[in-house]
Amino acid sequence: MLTTGAARVAGVMGWPITHSLSPVLHGHWFRRHGIDGAYVPLAVRPDDAIAAIRMLPKLGFLGCNVTQPHKEAAFAAVDLRDAVAARMGVVNTVMVQSDGSLIGTSTDGAGFMANLREQAPDWRPEQGPAVLLGTGGAARAVAITLLDAGVLELRLVNRTVAKADALAADLRLIFQGRRIDAVGWQERSAALEGAGLLVQATSLGMKGQPNHDLQLDGLPLSAPVAELVYVPLETELTARARRRGHRIVDGLGMLLHQAVPGFAHWGGVTPTVDAEARQIVLEVLRSRR
Repeated sequence: MLTTGAARVAGVMGWPITHSLSPVLHGHWFRRHGIDGAYVPLAVRPDDAIAAIRMLPKLGFLGCNVTQPHKEAAFAAVDLRDAVAARMGVVNTVMVQSDGSLIGTSTDGAGFMANLREQAPDWRPEQGPAVLLGTGGAARAVAITLLDAGVLELRLVNRTVAKADALAADLRLIFQGRRIDAVGWQERSAALEGAGLLVQATSLGMKGQPNHDLQLDGLPLSAPVAELVYVPLETELTARARRRGHRIVDGLGMLLHQAVPGFAHWGGVTPTVDAEARQIVLEVLRSRR
């Protein structure tokens, strides 16, 4: 459909931003629901991020998604952070209100859980410890979401153990009584023993990055293996895990599901993450190989 002067306008802000798949996804949802709207990439330098976010109401935007390296800047720029953003410490979705104020939230955790429930419907939080590789912003969102879901034991594994220690200490303050352990990188394979879920949230396995040398022997076959990387869609780690017989949760689903709350605000309708939406984004991914 045509985009008119009355279009509902939103976008995605980052630096760089040419790699983003969000315009493809949100553009599909605008077309599917017959909404007069536009979703544009916003290439904003880090030093300009706070000012750019605060200009959204004056430019007629209904909001924007925020990707790296601007999530911390968005946290500082908004007028109000919801409870989820406050706990995550970052904002990835900015929503402009009718009075021009900015509300920030973080949808990464909800996107991860929706994807996990969809691709591994038999997983239960009580089936064993969750092992999380990585301690960055996305990993923190995953950790909080898993603990909220009822995971009783979390093993945080990171190449810099001090970062795992810091995140573990922070999480223990929020989730008192849970067992949250920091594990050194040299113990990463041993940490899989008896686990009920493995989540890969580092850059390893991403296009242009080294692969994992993680040994999966100790990971029970009942444990799903969830990957946050989606380029490539199947990493070397998930390929090995699939051959062993593990249920695989790919990273693309998280990207799709985390976009739903933002579109519900600026599109005015809650979109569905379905096979059509996934296929459209996959086609773009394949064209970029």
